[in-house]
Amino acid sequence: MAEQNGSARRGYLLFVWSPTGYSLREQSGEVPRVGDEVEEGLVVTKVGSSPVPGDPLPCAYSMGKA
Repeated sequence: MAEQNGSARRGYLLFVWSPTGYSLREQSGEVPRVGDEVEEGLVVTKVGSSPVPGDPLPCAYSMGKA
């Protein structure tokens, strides 16, 4: 998963939890820090490794919108 269409992937994953499940979205740019608001109502609660086995992208976790 480190390469896509012949070029190295950059960015990070955004893991958003909600009562109905979760979504995992690939984002461009720098990895946000804990406490950063990445979208209206989405605040990063943890930064860690990707939940996808073998995926080198870092992951920013959020509890989702209220």
